[in-house]
Amino acid sequence: MENNNMPLLGDDFPKLQVQTTHGQMNIPEDLKGSWFVLFSHPADFTPVCTTEFVAFQKRMDEFTRLNTKLIGLSIDQVFSHIKWIDWIDENLNVKIEFPVIAANDSVAAKLGMLHPGKGANTVRAVFIGDPKGKVRLVLYYPQEIGRNIDEVLRALKALQVSDVQGAVPAGWPENELIGDRIIIPPACDVKTAKERLEKNEGYDWWFCHKPLETN
Repeated sequence: MENNNMPLLGDDFPKLQVQTTHGQMNIPEDLKGSWFVLFSHPADFTPVCTTEFVAFQKRMDEFTRLNTKLIGLSIDQVFSHIKWIDWIDENLNVKIEFPVIAANDSVAAKLGMLHPGKGANTVRAVFIGDPKGKVRLVLYYPQEIGRNIDEVLRALKALQVSDVQGAVPAGWPENELIGDRIIIPPACDVKTAKERLEKNEGYDWWFCHKPLETN
């Protein structure tokens, strides 16, 4: 059996040469310069997966504005993906515009998507990669629970903001304590700790925050 290795945060995204509904792709090489969200689904022609595909597609413009590409994946064959996408268009009036990977067990194993305790299909995995092809976020859901696509969007926005401005709080941008403000890293020496609250808002020297910078 293939090793089922989960990519770790900060790792280079595993190199994959795959067949998709948009033709052959080399990932992450073909995605360099863009953020990307690669998400797996257990099987085509299943209700929960259909709701997820529709939800991702309806938010595709938001992902595009964030310089982010969507890629779906399951271990169904490409002709099954094509037929399912046609069904969604014909019956739900939603045209799926992102590519869908027809993965094999080797590809799924490289991404840690085959969990023996959950059967032979891929679990619901989400990988967010950055423009350098680094793994920045990983989520796994069981087959029976559909994902919240707004949370994927929120996490993507938070990653992009934190890369430039600093850490973000729980539920950002609607945190119960500090709203959309950005957390300042804790001081690492006594002098800075004493100065921290004199120069910034906060609850203590280790919990200071600043306004979100907007373009």
